[in-house]
Amino acid sequence: MTEKLANHQSVSLKIKTDRPVLKTPYQIKGVLMKQFPKSEIVPMLNGSYRKKYLYPRIQVKILNGEIIILGVKEGVDPLLKIKDSLSELNFGDITFNVENCSDEIGTQLFRLSSSLIEYNFISGWVALNQNTRKQYFSKDESGKLDFLNTLIGENIVFISKELGFDLTSNIFTKITLQSLDPIKTEQKNWGLFEGKFFTNVNLPNYIGVGNGITRGFGALFNSEVLGNDMENENSSEELNQVSLKSKPLIEKNNFSSSLIEIDINRVSKPKISKKRKTRRKKSFSRKPIKSEKNNFSKSKKKSEEPINYNSHEYHQKQHSIT
Repeated sequence: MTEKLANHQSVSLKIKTDRPVLKTPYQIKGVLMKQFPKSEIVPMLNGSYRKKYLYPRIQVKILNGEIIILGVKEGVDPLLKIKDSLSELNFGDITFNVENCSDEIGTQLFRLSSSLIEYNFISGWVALNQNTRKQYFSKDESGKLDFLNTLIGENIVFISKELGFDLTSNIFTKITLQSLDPIKTEQKNWGLFEGKFFTNVNLPNYIGVGNGITRGFGALFNSEVLGNDMENENSSEELNQVSLKSKPLIEKNNFSSSLIEIDINRVSKPKISKKRKTRRKKSFSRKPIKSEKNNFSKSKKKSEEPINYNSHEYHQKQHSIT
């Protein structure tokens, strides 16, 4: 990485085409891999780095017919290298001409602010999955708000640690939702919410939180221009006093939690688990030997086929930050 890029912690490319893009993030990734097969961006899109990074370094979103590609940390350099070559996107059945490709650089990610910053979910936040939905539905309205508020705070801490950013003190979060009834998605057991949240952590626009990040869910946006109040040594104490007086608000179409403090030490540093291979016990089949040979040859042939990382089956494996 060049010295000029060394301080760039994130970059988002906003790609404007000659017509609205009605494609999925997976289809966009497929086109990028096809058009830039030798680029460093390919292993960050096709799943090759799943065992290296728990949090995706390059994320693709489609918002209002425009393509947004976010690169964080190791994803910044590869993304900027293809920027000037993005003249068109050829999907086979249709080709989009790129009219403009602007970028937004982030340099103070996960720095703490002396005041709360507002972030809107511009694509639904998939907070619930098969592991968390049972806990959520066992609580009353106030408990559900606290549960989701803690979840978003721990999401932020998890991502910061996985990306290698050290938070200097505890963080604060407050969430506001339109409804406590999760919206169903095509993925079974997922629960999606719409709304916004507040925190004293500086996050890049379009970064994803929650489940389904690789599908474009959980994208954030902050329209404020941040000042020079980062890392104020008194900010934590001031926000702590506010949180002690904060109370939840529950009314029709407006569910707002209290401001809470998230203990950063309770969120362990992310580790990629190494699953042990279990040996299967030998079993003797009563089927004819000929049938066994046929099954073996079919299985062998299937295993030799290359993995299609852009297939629907492969992408059922989700990046889950919970």
